[in-house]
Amino acid sequence: MIQKKGSANWKGSLTEGTGTISTESRVLENVNYGFKKRFEGEPGSNPEELIGAAHASCFSMALSMILGEAGFTADDISTEATVSLEKNDDGFAVTKSHLDVKASVPNATAADFDKAAQTAKENCPISKLLDTEITMKAELV
Repeated sequence: MIQKKGSANWKGSLTEGTGTISTESRVLENVNYGFKKRFEGEPGSNPEELIGAAHASCFSMALSMILGEAGFTADDISTEATVSLEKNDDGFAVTKSHLDVKASVPNATAADFDKAAQTAKENCPISKLLDTEITMKAELV
């Protein structure tokens, strides 16, 4: 089993308080996050963009692996995940993650690429973690 750690610290009330997030690797160390960054567009980090980065990176690695198993090596895979946070009857919930993918894969047909992308979307560990709708637009360039 592989275990990785992330941590957060919060001080103060929900709307006026501030927090910091860090990762075990220290790639992120005491990065500020807060209510205004999450809900009012103030620059800074928030949980949804971190989930988006995790989903995009996990998907890209899974796609690379699946393409490799099919005999292809991607020159480039660029993935952006858009994570949606919506208010519902129970408060707020992450309701979906949409993957926008562009990849350059020499010798792969559109059918080869679409099959690999769909398999990666369904099976990357972060897709499996997210209990939400996952959509995708995948383009072989």
